[in-house]
Amino acid sequence: MSWVDYDTHARTCPRDDLWAQVRRTVRGRPVEPGQIDLIAQAILDQLQLGPEDTILDLACGNGALTARLQPHCRASLGVDLSSYLIDVAQERFARSRHAFLVNDACEFAELHAAPERFTKALCYGSLCYLSDAQVARMLRALHARFPGVRRVMLGNLPDPARADAFYASTPPDLREPRSDLGVWRGADELAHLAGPGWELSTRVMPASFFAAHYRFDAVLARRQ
Repeated sequence: MSWVDYDTHARTCPRDDLWAQVRRTVRGRPVEPGQIDLIAQAILDQLQLGPEDTILDLACGNGALTARLQPHCRASLGVDLSSYLIDVAQERFARSRHAFLVNDACEFAELHAAPERFTKALCYGSLCYLSDAQVARMLRALHARFPGVRRVMLGNLPDPARADAFYASTPPDLREPRSDLGVWRGADELAHLAGPGWELSTRVMPASFFAAHYRFDAVLARRQ
């Protein structure tokens, strides 16, 4: 398998090539600024982000996307396992109420000492690189331990029902987290992994979005 892990890949990119570092690319080239605008607006809309919210961005990478949300919320914390990417995030995007932390997303959800301060959560473009067990752990811990989190956005998810729209020939193993596009999961599977405490809804990005033909977003709303 030729897969290169997230941290190793990021270190091969120029330090100022923020979108290449987190593989937000099309045919190896960073996506256009208008595409990032679409992503940021989708997050704002689907999370219903407001000035009193404190957002938790799990697997935030270098914080370039988290930074787009900073003007729209009270505070934020970005968490990522890559020490290199968090170093970039701290260098470029840390502010008095907007911080970044090196940590595993699942461990953070299960062990963070002050979960009550968060009101919204995000995992954009990274959930597919977690195993089913990790996804279940993270989402169920968010429900059990973060009572103030009313909505969670799981963004840019590859849809197994539309794999043929991406792969011209027989697709590779769609269940392998350690692959270029990770695990492809449908809405029913995500709802099962999240558990009964969340109600899941889905949305497809506008046709002008570069990955609209094979990816979708999901939002978890707290039931209880």
